[in-house]
Amino acid sequence: MYYHGDLGSGKTKFTEGFLSFFGLEDEISSPTFNIVNEYIKDDINIYHFDVYRLSDISEFYEIGGEEYFEKGICIIEWGEIIQDALPKEYIKINFEKDSYNENIRYLNISSLSDRFDNILTNIIDN
Repeated sequence: MYYHGDLGSGKTKFTEGFLSFFGLEDEISSPTFNIVNEYIKDDINIYHFDVYRLSDISEFYEIGGEEYFEKGICIIEWGEIIQDALPKEYIKINFEKDSYNENIRYLNISSLSDRFDNILTNIIDN
């Protein structure tokens, strides 16, 4: 998953909710200064990236970032910085703040794959 949105738009908070599904709510921290935090639950690897501080895509390659894509679920904040390194198939979530109420966020969820389209359709239909 790749997140796009302004600072304070809820990307990390959304990740907290996602990770709580796996029972990881007590282990969550923002990877802003680490670039990536790794979580493991029941043999599921989850990697939470915050690439905001990378100067360009080459730094992502230097840390072996693209190797994580095959190892588990990858959540990437500020994914537009590494757009060319992203796998061919992913879900993109755009976060937008409401201009009148600071507690409201709008999420636009799209995918670049039939497989993810089917998953999103099943979520919406249920």
